[in-house]
Amino acid sequence: MTKTKIYEVLNWASLFLEQANREPKIAEILIRHHLGLSRQEWLLSLREPIPEDKLRKIKADIKKHAETGIPVQHLTGYEEFYGRSFQVNRNVLIPRPETEELVLAVKEYLAFKRKEPVRIADIGTGSGIIAVTLALELDNAEVFATDISEKALKVAAQNAARLHANISFRQGNFLSPLIKETAPFDVIVSNPPYIAKSEAQELSETVRNFDPELALFAEEDGMAAYYMIIEQVKQMNLKEDTLLALEIGYTQGKPVKERIQQVFPDSHVEVRQDINGKDRIVLATHLN
Repeated sequence: MTKTKIYEVLNWASLFLEQANREPKIAEILIRHHLGLSRQEWLLSLREPIPEDKLRKIKADIKKHAETGIPVQHLTGYEEFYGRSFQVNRNVLIPRPETEELVLAVKEYLAFKRKEPVRIADIGTGSGIIAVTLALELDNAEVFATDISEKALKVAAQNAARLHANISFRQGNFLSPLIKETAPFDVIVSNPPYIAKSEAQELSETVRNFDPELALFAEEDGMAAYYMIIEQVKQMNLKEDTLLALEIGYTQGKPVKERIQQVFPDSHVEVRQDINGKDRIVLATHLN
């Protein structure tokens, strides 16, 4: 009996997903995951046969994704971010490529402090992607990370341990676990929940049904987290050049900028666009 070849399964799975209105490219991701193939090995292996046990698992995952919309990252257990692989599950937001631009903005800002030690606070860390990436990319950084969710902190701590990043984790709402810190932070960075509850139906079911609500939605038309973080920043011991770096929804640049300037009249605030030309990052300094 001839065994099914990889390319045959790929053709079946891609078509099956397309007919279910899912992304056909997920077929390759799942097949590669189950067979443990790198991109290079994949291209050389397409005519190889697939073992029966692996074929069963691949078919089961393809059908599960097609029927429920479960994110492929929950099936594989990881997602790539800034060139590293992070564990993810239902307790954390799946990393988005746009957040890499937030990390890059912080790195650029700190580039001139190359020799000095810097203190960074990542607020609402989720899977820990921002905190872990900055801790590994900067050799002079002391990194703190907070989250209100104990389950999210567990995932973040596992990612930090696996990738050998030294981070102090604190449980609590945004900046509250760090307000008593006497040494000032050089950077306060956050990708908080910023989607209005009223927009829930516009999200794909893959996001709506599987990402944690706590990490997605905020009251006051998605602005509540920013209001709270900005109020908490006011209670922090800051330097003249402490940077507040926030990821935002594409309609929130103006209101977030206005709120920062309201609370900190001498602040310098910049709204940056992402690779798609949409407002995505707010950078603020002079917050004294």
